[in-house]
Amino acid sequence: MDLGLTGKTAFIAGASSGLGRAIAKELVQEGCNVAICSRGFERISAAANWIRDETGCPTNQVLPLVCDVTSESDIVRALDETASTFGSINLLLTNAGGPPTGQIDDLDAEMWRSAIELNLMSTINLCRSALPHLRKAAPNHASILMITSLSAKQPVPSLYLSNVSRAGVQGFAKSLSEQLGAEGITVNTILPGYTKTDRLTHLSESIQAQTGKSIESIEEGWAAISALKRIGTEEEFAAAAVFLLSERASFITGVALVVDGGAVKGIL
Repeated sequence: MDLGLTGKTAFIAGASSGLGRAIAKELVQEGCNVAICSRGFERISAAANWIRDETGCPTNQVLPLVCDVTSESDIVRALDETASTFGSINLLLTNAGGPPTGQIDDLDAEMWRSAIELNLMSTINLCRSALPHLRKAAPNHASILMITSLSAKQPVPSLYLSNVSRAGVQGFAKSLSEQLGAEGITVNTILPGYTKTDRLTHLSESIQAQTGKSIESIEEGWAAISALKRIGTEEEFAAAAVFLLSERASFITGVALVVDGGAVKGIL
């Protein structure tokens, strides 16, 4: 299947590792130019080299950028550099790391503000700043995809900050899809379930510290929740994300796609 992504340009936030990096790799394999960003120069440069090595793509097909997505000025600078380098921006993937775990009594007001800033406000500001570029590209395909979490659909115990901030992204995405539909720009969210990433490892270590359970038993519990009885891979998630960003998904907008092996039990 030709996804219609050859020669398109994608800006991918939070791409130094995990799901963002996996999606960037998949997009490169589909012929996209990709700009990838994170807060640290060494990590994002290493990610760019990894993508080049894995795909065999030309060096200039991957642009590593230092960008703190909680900084509006960083966002604007990174997007402008992407457009200047590749000539346009067709695809925007919003993504940021997960906030700390904790119950209501563990979380002070500053932790709540930080989580909202990291997960919700970064998404809003990335979209606001990318819109001029996406609108120019829309006649030749433009799409926004926001990574949230299954916790936005089925809250996870001890993930108060993620449950709330990710749900806010869902409301923003649905609102934005209504506005931008007439302009030919699709807006969707993709909700990862338990997927083998560094973030999941850190989460299991945090739960281990709180409960004393072994990491093996914690991961077995997550696998048991899903219909497929296993934890997902970055590659499986990336394949679904790239399809939603592609021309072949041009009549899909306002959708929240859960990629979780059947862990969420709601009918809709």
